[in-house]
Amino acid sequence: MIVIAAVVGLILFLVFISFFGLWIQCKTTGARIGFFDLIFMKFRKVHVGTIVRAKILSVQAGLPMQTKDLENHYLQGGNVINVVKALIAAGKADLGLDWKTATGIDLAGRDILGAVKRSVDPEVILCPDPNKGRDTVDAVAMDGIQLKAKARVTVRTNLSQLVGGATEETIIARVGEGIVTSIGSAKTHKDVLENPDIISRKVMEKGLDAGTAFEILSIDIADVDVGDNIGARLMEDQAESDKKVAQAQAEKQRALAVAREQEMKAEVQENRAKVVLAEAEVPKAMAAAFREGNLGIMDYYRMKNIQADTQMRDSIGKQD
Repeated sequence: MIVIAAVVGLILFLVFISFFGLWIQCKTTGARIGFFDLIFMKFRKVHVGTIVRAKILSVQAGLPMQTKDLENHYLQGGNVINVVKALIAAGKADLGLDWKTATGIDLAGRDILGAVKRSVDPEVILCPDPNKGRDTVDAVAMDGIQLKAKARVTVRTNLSQLVGGATEETIIARVGEGIVTSIGSAKTHKDVLENPDIISRKVMEKGLDAGTAFEILSIDIADVDVGDNIGARLMEDQAESDKKVAQAQAEKQRALAVAREQEMKAEVQENRAKVVLAEAEVPKAMAAAFREGNLGIMDYYRMKNIQADTQMRDSIGKQD
């Protein structure tokens, strides 16, 4: 019995030593967590030090925080310290953040403390994001001149839409689209260079922060550079394309002309063959005329003389 009592006493002493320091902290800071409550937290597999620290922070900041709520959020996998710090910062900045909203944002995987800090101290986002491999947003004005723009977007967190709201990537994409639209609607690139705030005004009027976890405070055009003459390049490409089409049409016409020439040559040869056939009938007709008495010998000789004279004239003409 003495041994058993000694063992039990040793266990109780070790338990007392383990939780005495935390219990003293709770007593001295007004956290109001009992000694047996600390022991029961251990049985519920709750990290006692985290709960005590969170309760002390809330008490010192004047937040009415229940120990049971802190334990439940810890058991659900939440970051209790982050939530308490976020509530303290939000309370000092009068952001109207409550425990339910804060824990919901934390359990959704968002950094609630970082979100509160961005609400108090707005963040500057670069558009486009240099980490994505592009340094400028390129757009073409109505006169065909390309402009390369950079923008700085100042945003703060919208706590009411943090859960389910779009992220920074959506803000950057929407601002980039607004810059392209604004430059594209400008009559000349000179108008944009003279008044870069035209882009800012038009982009701000579109309400690009709708459905996002942020509120856009301002859009500032950091830099605008002149790029290539896209209009002239397109006209050059169009002229080259028209040239190729015209060359194709000319080649088609040439091919048709060559084919027609060959057809005409074939037709000439055919007509010549007909002439030869017709000339072959002449001796037959003359023989028939001799037999029938329609052609005399003197007529034949006169005809031959005329033919010889014609051939002689032809040969003389060819020589000249």
